[in-house]
Amino acid sequence: MKKLFYLLFGSLLFLASCNNDDDGLNIDGNPDPTNTDVTVQNFIWQAMNLWYFWQQDVPDLADNRFSTDEEYTTFLAGTSDPEDFIQSILFQEDRFTFYNSDYTTLVNNLNGVSKSNGLEFSLRFTDASQNEIVGIVEYIVEGSDAATKAIQRGDIFTRAEGQVLTINNYIDLLFEGTDTYTLTLAEFQNGTLVETGEEVTLTKFEGLEENPILIADTFDVNGTTVAYLMYNRFNRNFNSELNDAFGQFIAAGATELIVDFRYNPGGSVNTSRLLASMIYGTNTNELYIRQRWNDKLQEAFEGNLEDFFANNVNGQTLNSMNLSKVYVITSSGTASASELVINGLEPYIDVVIVGETTRGKNEFSITLVDDPEREGSPFVYTSSREDQINPDNSWAIQPLVGRNENADGFSDYTNGIQPDIVLEEDITNLGVLGDPTEPLLARALQEFDGGLDSKQNFEVKVSSRFFTSSKMEGPLKDNMFYDIPKAFFE
Repeated sequence: MKKLFYLLFGSLLFLASCNNDDDGLNIDGNPDPTNTDVTVQNFIWQAMNLWYFWQQDVPDLADNRFSTDEEYTTFLAGTSDPEDFIQSILFQEDRFTFYNSDYTTLVNNLNGVSKSNGLEFSLRFTDASQNEIVGIVEYIVEGSDAATKAIQRGDIFTRAEGQVLTINNYIDLLFEGTDTYTLTLAEFQNGTLVETGEEVTLTKFEGLEENPILIADTFDVNGTTVAYLMYNRFNRNFNSELNDAFGQFIAAGATELIVDFRYNPGGSVNTSRLLASMIYGTNTNELYIRQRWNDKLQEAFEGNLEDFFANNVNGQTLNSMNLSKVYVITSSGTASASELVINGLEPYIDVVIVGETTRGKNEFSITLVDDPEREGSPFVYTSSREDQINPDNSWAIQPLVGRNENADGFSDYTNGIQPDIVLEEDITNLGVLGDPTEPLLARALQEFDGGLDSKQNFEVKVSSRFFTSSKMEGPLKDNMFYDIPKAFFE
C-alpha cells in the first residue's frame, strides 16, 4: 500500500509537468500564489484539485483553469472567507463535505471525542404540517450529563428554551446555540401529543467519547444461541473491543447474529471492513469493496483500488463467526459505513434486513490538512506529521473523495437499501434496548423458529417520519471516512 501512494504521487507530478511545461506556472505543474494573504484558500484549492471526487466536474478545479500564478492569486483572493471559498468549489450534488478551522477539532470529532450532553435523539414529523417537529429520545450515553438527569429512552420533547421546535429553529436551539438548553417534555394521551409541564436542563461538555458497542448479548431461542450486537458508530478507537465482543459470541456458542444499525450513521471504512470480516470470514484474498476515485486518481492508481477482508485487529487475531446469513436492523438514520457493510456482504451471504429503508449514502472522505510536502500522499492527515503542518494554517477539510462498490460491482443505493421485513419504530412504544420484547429485536428473533414470543403484536400506533437526528447534526454527521490502516502511510 505504501508503494501505491509513492506511485500515485510520482504519476501525478509526471502528468502535471508534462501538461504544463509552457503555461507560466511553477515547475511541478501546480499554480503558486504570488502572496501569502491567500494561504488558506491555496491549501483548499490544491487539496481539492488533487483529491476531490468531482474534481473533473468543477470548472474552477480544472488543472488548466489558470494561465498564470497572478490569475490564480486573484481567484483565491476573490473569496476571503474560507467557508465561502469551499462552498464555491463544491459540486452541486455534494451534500456531505465538511470542514473546520481547527484540524485538531475535526480529528477529535472523527475519533468520537466532541462536546456532548449524551442525549441521542431523532427529530420527527408526527403530522402533516411539515414544519413542527418533536424530539424522540433514543438512548443516553453512559457517563454523560444526560445520564444524571430525569430523562430516558422513549421520552418526547416538543420545545427547547420554551420555543416550539420547527425545521427553521432546531439548529439554533439544539446544536449551534449555547451549550446548555432546557427541554419541555410531552406524552401521547389517547393518540394526542400533550405537554406534561416537565422540563429537563442539559449541558454539553468536552471530551465525552461514546463506546459504540451499546449492547453485546446472546439469547437462547428454542435451543439456538443468537448473538445480538447494537453498534452505534464505526469508531476506530474501539476496534479491539468490537473484536472482543465477537470473541464472547463465539465462546457462548452463538451460531446466529443480529446486528442493530438503526442508530448508526456511519464512520470508519476500515472498521466496516473489520466488522464485515467478523461476520463473514477472514479470507484476505476475497474482495470486500472496490474504490472509485476521481478521473486522474483512478488512472494513477492503475487498478490498485481493492480492499479485502481482514484477519487481524490491531495485531490480534480477528474473531469471525463465519456466517452464511446475518440479520440487520435498520432505520432511516442508518447510513454510510453501515450501508457499506450490508452491500459488501451481499455477494457472499444472505443479509436479511428488518426495519426501514436506509439513508442511501455511498461516498467516503479523508482528512486533508496543509501538509503538501507529505511524501506519497500530500495533504493527507496523520498524527505523526503534526509538526509538519503549516503553522500559519490550521484549517482541515473532509471532502468526499470516492465511492465504493461490492465484489459484484454494485453501488447504486443512493435511494437507500430497502428492508426485507418492514417495521418502523413506534414512538409510543420504543421498548427497552436489548430486551427480547423490544419490537424491532423481537421481530428479528421471530425469524428463528417463532422466536421468544411469536404472538407479540407489532402494530405501530403512531407513525412518524424521520427528519434528522442528534448524530446527523453533530460534528461527524453521517460521514464515511476512508481511514487507511497505519501501514498504508508509514
